[in-house]
Amino acid sequence: MIRFVTGNEGKVREAREYLDDEVRQVEYDYTEIQSDDLDEIALHGAREAFAETGGKDPVVVDDAGLFIDAVGGFPGPYSAYVEDTLGVERVWRLAEREENRRAHFRCVVAYHDGERSEMFSGAVPGRLVAPRGEGGFGYDPIFEHEGKTLAEMSTEEKNAISHRGRALAKFADWLAER
Repeated sequence: MIRFVTGNEGKVREAREYLDDEVRQVEYDYTEIQSDDLDEIALHGAREAFAETGGKDPVVVDDAGLFIDAVGGFPGPYSAYVEDTLGVERVWRLAEREENRRAHFRCVVAYHDGERSEMFSGAVPGRLVAPRGEGGFGYDPIFEHEGKTLAEMSTEEKNAISHRGRALAKFADWLAER
């Protein structure tokens, strides 16, 4: 059994699509350290969550962010904070001034079982555009991948290209080889 430490049931559903092991959601508010490195943030969370939730079954923690090339990868690991404080429209206004609007979403899945820690990363390339679409959440209306914003995609289309899904697929391959 794998314990996915998150308050987001959607993440757990996505994990179940990739993993053969039983995936159980665990809600634990681990300390999210301040770092520019998604790997460091996710690994710290996994180790803390493992210790604080009984230290029996392996845990998985993920962290993700939007990385905009023209502004040095900002907001990166601070994406949720930036969305909450500045909002998606202001992030778009920052990006629209740039000639290079390339960006990518990146997700890191951290696994910890008490003895071993492993990291798995997935990314989706795209570019920032003026807000379009009615679906999704967060930065979805301004992130375009292959001609459509994530907000213009169905849940199935989004999951098929998901940065989290790509990281979970690598994790699933690693688990299968063990």
